[in-house]
Amino acid sequence: MHRSALVPLILSAALLAGGCGRAVEGRPTADAWVPTADNPDPSLSLDGIEVVDYPPAYHVLPNYRVAYTFSPPMGGRHDNAWATCTGVVYPEAVRTENMVHSLEHGAVWIAYDPAALDDGEIAALAARVEGEPYLMMSPYPGMDRRISLQSWGHRLAVESSDDERIDRFVSALRLNPNTFPEPGATCATLPTTFDTANPPAFVESAPDPASPLTLPE
Repeated sequence: MHRSALVPLILSAALLAGGCGRAVEGRPTADAWVPTADNPDPSLSLDGIEVVDYPPAYHVLPNYRVAYTFSPPMGGRHDNAWATCTGVVYPEAVRTENMVHSLEHGAVWIAYDPAALDDGEIAALAARVEGEPYLMMSPYPGMDRRISLQSWGHRLAVESSDDERIDRFVSALRLNPNTFPEPGATCATLPTTFDTANPPAFVESAPDPASPLTLPE
C-alpha cells in the first residue's frame, strides 16, 4: 500500500483508541426524572408540585358539569369521551371534563392563560407538544397562573415557557404506570366520540352548585 494511503488509516485507528476503544470508569446513571422501581414518581422532587390521590373516577354525560376543586383540575369525575391527546395543540379552550378524562389515560396536559402569554411563549410550548404521544395543550382562560401542567393527580404552575421543570414533569409523569389509573388506554379518538377539529366548548364560568346538572368532583 502507498505510504500516503496509510495516513488516514493510522489517524482513524488513533481516534478509535482514544475514543470508543477506551474504557470509561464509573457506572451509567439513569435520568433522575424517569420513573424506576426505586423511584416510581420522580415528580415528587419537583419544586412546587401539587399532588392529590384520585381513584379512578365516574363518567358524566355531556350536558353535566363537574365542580372541580382545582382550576385547571388534575383529576376527578369527567366526561365519558376523552380529549384527543396525541400531541394535539388546541387553538381554543376545550371543555374541561373531556380534558380530565385524558389525564386518566396517562396524558400530560399543558394549559396556559391566553391573556398572559405572548405568541412566542405559546409557540415555545406548542413545540414541546405537537405530535408527541400522550401530550396535549390548550388555552385555559381565567386561571390564576400563567402556565399549568396537569397529569392525573399532579399539577405544577410555572411562570415561563422555558422553565426546565416542564420537561421534567413530562418525563416523570407521561405514561407513568405508577400514577394514573388506566395503563394501556389510548389517547386516540374517533370523530364520532370526540372531534378534534370541533371539540366541546370550554365554559369559563363556575358551575352552578344549585343545578341538578352539576356534580361534585
